[in-house]
Amino acid sequence: MSPITTHVLDTSVGRPAGGVHITLEHRNAEGSFAEIGRGVTDTDGRLKTLLPDTASLEPGLYRLTFETGAYYAERGVEGFYPEVLIVFEVREGREHHHVPLLLSPWGYSTYRGS
Repeated sequence: MSPITTHVLDTSVGRPAGGVHITLEHRNAEGSFAEIGRGVTDTDGRLKTLLPDTASLEPGLYRLTFETGAYYAERGVEGFYPEVLIVFEVREGREHHHVPLLLSPWGYSTYRGS
């Protein structure tokens, strides 16, 4: 499993959010973010393949971008947030980092999962 994973739940329908496009970036020494992974959530709303299983993380800042506008547009639902960006810090590269997203058309919440 990738050292960074995510799970998206659509709280407006009480179901996993399959088909959400996600980009993973790492902030480099110059201070800008560079893409290091991307993927789409499966039918269970999970994305376990952002990075290779054998990848090790460098300490630093990472950013997940969730294409929430496209997800809701495909369902004919008006939403407020076209993208959700979550920036988080990796302090220990050998740990697994799970970053879930609870999503609705008008709001979102996140936390560090296990």
